[in-house]
Amino acid sequence: MEIQQKRLISPVFILIMVVIVAGLSQGLLLPVLSIFMEERGISSSVNGLHAAALYVGSFGMSLVAVKVLERIGFKKLILWGMVLVTVALPIFPLISNLEVWFVLRLLVGIGDNALHFASQLWMLLITPPHQRGKNISIYGMSYGIGFSIGPLAIKLLPYGRLVPFLLLAILFALVALLVYLKMPDTVPDKMNEGQEQATGQRKVARIYRLAWFALIPSLLYGYMEAAMNSNFPIYGLRTGLTAGQISTLLPFFGIGGLILQLPLGYLSDRYGRKIILMIAGSLGGLLFLFVPLIGNHYFGLMLIFMVTGGLVGSFFSLGLAYAADILPRHLLPTANVIASIHFNLGSIVGPNFGGIAMHFGSAGLLFVLLGLFYLLFTIAGFAFRPESGNKSANMKMV
Repeated sequence: MEIQQKRLISPVFILIMVVIVAGLSQGLLLPVLSIFMEERGISSSVNGLHAAALYVGSFGMSLVAVKVLERIGFKKLILWGMVLVTVALPIFPLISNLEVWFVLRLLVGIGDNALHFASQLWMLLITPPHQRGKNISIYGMSYGIGFSIGPLAIKLLPYGRLVPFLLLAILFALVALLVYLKMPDTVPDKMNEGQEQATGQRKVARIYRLAWFALIPSLLYGYMEAAMNSNFPIYGLRTGLTAGQISTLLPFFGIGGLILQLPLGYLSDRYGRKIILMIAGSLGGLLFLFVPLIGNHYFGLMLIFMVTGGLVGSFFSLGLAYAADILPRHLLPTANVIASIHFNLGSIVGPNFGGIAMHFGSAGLLFVLLGLFYLLFTIAGFAFRPESGNKSANMKMV
C-alpha cells in the first residue's frame, strides 16, 4: 500500500510543481518584456511580433516532441526543457539587444514546450481512466496558479530588473533538482507501435474527423493567453492604467480560472463537455466585447477579468477531456501533440493580431477580436456531432 502510494502521489506532485513554474515563466516573461519594449517606444505591432518568438520555439519543439520523448524519455525531456529556461531567463535584463531577446525567447519556448508536453502526457498515462478528468483539472489549476502569480513580479522591478528573472531561474533550478532526484526514468513504450507509426497521417486525419471541435479550445486558449500577456500591458498603458495596476489586473484573469476550473469540470461530467464549452465560450466572448466599454475603470476590469477568466480559463483542459471522451485511447498521445501544436499556433497568432489591431486601429480591437473568436467557436459547436460509437458512457449528447 505504501509503495503504491509513493508511486502514484510523488510523481503527480512533482509534475504539478513543474507545471506551476512553467506557468510562472509564461505569466512573468510576456508582460514584463512588453512593458520594457513599450517604455522604449517600440510599436505594438513589433512588440507583438517579437513576443510570438517564444511560441515559434514552442511550435518547433511540438513537431519533434514525440520523437525526442521516445529517444530520451520523460524525465530527461523535462530536465532538458528546464535547463534551457533556467539559463535563458537571467540573460534578458542583462542584454537589451532585441535580436538577442528574440533568440532567448525561442529557447524559452523550446524549453517550456518540452516540459509541458512531457509532464502533461506523463500525467495522462499514469492516471487511471476514472481519475483522468480530476487530474487534468488539477493540471490546469496548477498552471493557472503559476500563470496568475507571474505578472505580480512586475512589482519587483523597482528593486532591479534582474530580480524577478533571477528568482524565477532559481525556482526552475530547484524544481529541476527535485525532478532529477525523485522522478523515475521512463520511456513511453506504448507510443512505439509500428502499426501506429506506419499510419501516422491517417491517424491525424482520423483525429480531426472525430474530434475537430474538441481541439479548437487549445487554439483559442493559446491565442487568449498570449494576447492577454503580451498585448494587454500595452492596452493598459495606452488607456491610462499604471504598470502596477496592470500587474495586479492580469492575475485576476487566472484567479477566475482557478475558481471555476473544478466546478466547470464537474458540470462537464454531469451535463456533457460540449454544452459546457459552448456556454462558457459564448458568455466569455460577450464579456470580452464588453471590456472596451469599461475603459480604464480598475475595479470594473478586475471583475470582468475574473469572470471571463473563469469561463474560458478551463478551455485547454476541458478540450483535452472532451477529446478523451470521443477518441479511442490509442489516439490520445497524438491528440495531445495536436492540441499542443494548436496552442502554439494560437499563441503565435495572438500577439500579432492584437498588436496589428492596436497599431492600425483602436486599442479596444484587442478584445473585439477575442470576443468574436469565442462566439464563432460557440456557433461551430452546433455543427459538431460526435460519432456515437466513440463516446464514453458518461458523455452526454448535445
